Amino acid sequence: MTRHARFPLHVAAALLTAFTTFTTVNATAQSGGNDNHNGSDAAKVLRIGYQKSGLLAILKAQGSLDERLKPLGYSIKWFEFPAGPQLLEALNANSVDFGYTGAPPPVFAQAGGVNFVYVGAEPSGEHAEAILVRSDSTLRNVADLKGKRIALQKGSSSNYLLLEALKKTGLRYEDVRPVYLAPADARAAFESGSVDAWVIWDPYYASAQQALKARTLADYAGLNGPYNFYEATRDFARQHPEVVGAILGQLRAAGLWVNAHPVETAALIAPKVGLDPKLVETWVRRYPYGTTVVTEDIARSQQGVADAFYGAHLIPQKIVVKDAVWQNPVATAALAAK
Repeated sequence: MTRHARFPLHVAAALLTAFTTFTTVNATAQSGGNDNHNGSDAAKVLRIGYQKSGLLAILKAQGSLDERLKPLGYSIKWFEFPAGPQLLEALNANSVDFGYTGAPPPVFAQAGGVNFVYVGAEPSGEHAEAILVRSDSTLRNVADLKGKRIALQKGSSSNYLLLEALKKTGLRYEDVRPVYLAPADARAAFESGSVDAWVIWDPYYASAQQALKARTLADYAGLNGPYNFYEATRDFARQHPEVVGAILGQLRAAGLWVNAHPVETAALIAPKVGLDPKLVETWVRRYPYGTTVVTEDIARSQQGVADAFYGAHLIPQKIVVKDAVWQNPVATAALAAK
């Protein structure tokens, strides 16, 4: 597989404010950088980046995607990431081929010149992400966040939730004090009281509710909730559309099963991700899974996300989302199959 040159240093410098330094799991993923994708005799390895929540984690637990790709000559290496920005940084480094993130990470990636494509989408749950405060906090609504320290992962879906919630209340992003932290560090800061609020997604959100009795100030209810996305390197999607189609078909089938079997899903995935089954069931029920291609309406919605970040001066340049949308009849057929 062709490895893309990294984007220019001046762009990389801008991205460093959005993409956190590689975590240990990113370094682990680097070991997959030389796996074979093209040889007919050698075993071909698909490198997938996933997060604790989402259908990819469920496919990993089921083992169904591994079985589906065997006839195509592929095995899978799975790499877990704490958030979308780190996953797309690994994709940019050619350390993973395929992954899943919320809406903002690919916006930041495209603005930074990362050579990826959107290959599929999922609806996002309006209650699967929230602005949290501690149970004893005096903050009662989003307007109370003015001047407060708020922990969040920059360039993540939580970043967009905060942006939209502030806008609805009449506040600007500059009216609050963002503290950019990865989820684990953000939770520690939240627990210690060094930040006033925390914007986070499931399963971290459900965990904070369960273990910390955190209180919700706002979620995506009443806001312009974005989609979640599946991404691949542009080369991989172009060279292996049948593999991308197979993945999307399995994701669609898994989503239908999860929607109908939340309790069984929780029992399946809880031991795999090291979380309590009831906690997992909480976040599974918050997501309305339904894998689809990136339609014109979805691309238009994502353009709105990109424009919002540009308007808030959080990305260095305007982008055109549809320039990074991959459409292929193989994928369309895979998602249309019964």
